[in-house]
Amino acid sequence: MMTNFKDYQIDFFNKAQERFGRSIISKTEALELASEMGRKTATWFVNPKFRVARNQFQIPAFDGPQMVAQVVPINPEVSLEQPMIKNPVPVVDTTPVYVPSKDPNYVKFGFYKNLARIVKSGQFYPVWIQGLSGNGKTMMVEQVAAELKRELFRINITAETDEDDLLGHYTLVDGQTIWEDGPVVKAMERGALLLLDEIDYATMKIACLQPVLEGKGVYLKKVNRWVEPSHGFNVVATANTKGKGSEDGRFIGTNIMNEAFLERFPITIEQEYPSVAVEKNIVTKLLDSLGCPDPDFAAKLVSWSDIIRKTFYDGGVDEIIATRRLAHICKAYSIFGDRLQAIELCINRFDEETKTSFKDLYTKVDADVNGKPEEVKQEEPKLTEDSDLTPF
Repeated sequence: MMTNFKDYQIDFFNKAQERFGRSIISKTEALELASEMGRKTATWFVNPKFRVARNQFQIPAFDGPQMVAQVVPINPEVSLEQPMIKNPVPVVDTTPVYVPSKDPNYVKFGFYKNLARIVKSGQFYPVWIQGLSGNGKTMMVEQVAAELKRELFRINITAETDEDDLLGHYTLVDGQTIWEDGPVVKAMERGALLLLDEIDYATMKIACLQPVLEGKGVYLKKVNRWVEPSHGFNVVATANTKGKGSEDGRFIGTNIMNEAFLERFPITIEQEYPSVAVEKNIVTKLLDSLGCPDPDFAAKLVSWSDIIRKTFYDGGVDEIIATRRLAHICKAYSIFGDRLQAIELCINRFDEETKTSFKDLYTKVDADVNGKPEEVKQEEPKLTEDSDLTPF
């Protein structure tokens, strides 16, 4: 099938070949060239008809005003008519090996030991870890990899993440169009641990992962290459939801995911915040490492956050103090040296009523914070509907 081109289009093709010396150019290059030729756009060229990869478009082979080949394979050794091959010419991988560092202050809790057993087994067994934000999901995966000295590939999933981001794409390097494997392919071939962080932000653009989640190989159709997973390869996904969307609207942007996709995760872990004892240990260690040891502050911070969490679970407040936010407060305290100032700075993101109630609650938990002698407390302070601390 032949396509007729207009004179200005043929002129565009010739100029592009002369200027760039190659048959594939980027969208930016196409638009710049079109502008130089006095044309406002190049939509007749920058469209799916000529697209061979993300933001990469191929100049067609043509004879006079007629196109004789719509798309010429980028790699002459790879033909669309070739049968699928399992042993292609190896792709040079220059990605450095990343093994997370072991955090001496990390405190193991929750599903840590079981996740370590899964990874250590070498069996392919994908895990979905769900939990509220800031409760250590990602840190747990990183520290398991660190303890077992396993290479880790972490991908932060967004609504725009697609097959090109995950499996690979063509890219320009020193004027040459080359294929670059995506992190999923690299993790598979290296037998590494693959972390899909915030996976519930994804759309069906990541459906290409379904065979990967079955422990099977994946076919890279753009380069006619088959990739098999190496021993030890595994997938861990973290999310704020279970892939069913955010019912309370707390996690805007999370999606309701395809049931068939979710079924490819054998187990789902519900990660809770650490217990009071564990969290006190976490905060105490962090303050020590920051050069401002203060076990009293650690104990009161954890007590304060525990009251807020209980009230949150009971529906009394809309915000929660995560373990991550306690870490923020510790760092602020190490800088400013003032307990209340550190807390106030780190809760400023909340609305005024919530911020005020949380701050007032802390002054009741820590009577010395305002320079007053500590009083003997008859009972634990609470956020209730009748309390002036309630932000509603």
